[in-house]
Amino acid sequence: MAISYIPQPKITCQDFINILDRSTLGLRRPLADVEAMELMFQHGNVYVGAYDGDKLVGLARVMTDFVFTSYLSDLAIDEAYQHQGIGKQLIKEVKHFIPRAKIILLAAPAAEQYYPKIGMQNHAHCYVLDQVDELK
Repeated sequence: MAISYIPQPKITCQDFINILDRSTLGLRRPLADVEAMELMFQHGNVYVGAYDGDKLVGLARVMTDFVFTSYLSDLAIDEAYQHQGIGKQLIKEVKHFIPRAKIILLAAPAAEQYYPKIGMQNHAHCYVLDQVDELK
């Protein structure tokens, strides 16, 4: 069956948790903290789902201003569906949905080689702050 891509699909927080769990992202997200997951889910403002029939097999979650920048915070592909171009197509679908905004992401260690392979450019000027007391 062909994979279909749906912008702004009608999904629940549990659907979000389930696709993260079936992807490698589940290892780096607080799936057991339902309150945190609900907040993450609520504050993504663009979602694009990849479906095999009625089954959600991939999901892109984005926070964007729709004009200048978009942060692709989750690109989750069910492990059984990886290496089929679904992630790349989800990124294309996000870009079509918000064509004016740049797409920015932080790559998971396992995906660092993936993004340059599909044509995304590495940007050396990214900085991360986890805790406020880390500021000097």
